[in-house]
Amino acid sequence: MAASIKDIARKANVSIATVSRALNDHPSVRPETKELILKIARELEYEPSGLLKSLIRRN
Repeated sequence: MAASIKDIARKANVSIATVSRALNDHPSVRPETKELILKIARELEYEPSGLLKSLIRRN
C-alpha cells in the first residue's frame, strides 16, 4: 500500500496540515521540519495520489 501524508505526519510527529504545507513548499514550515518531512517522504516512497496529480496538471 502506498504511503499517505497521514503516514508521514505520524512518523514525523507533526500534523497532516504541516506535511501538506511542507510538500507544497509553503514558507510557514520551518526548514528543519521540512527537511525531516521530505526525508521521511523519500523513505516511505511517498507519491501524490493520481487524483492530485491530475489536478496539478490541469492548472
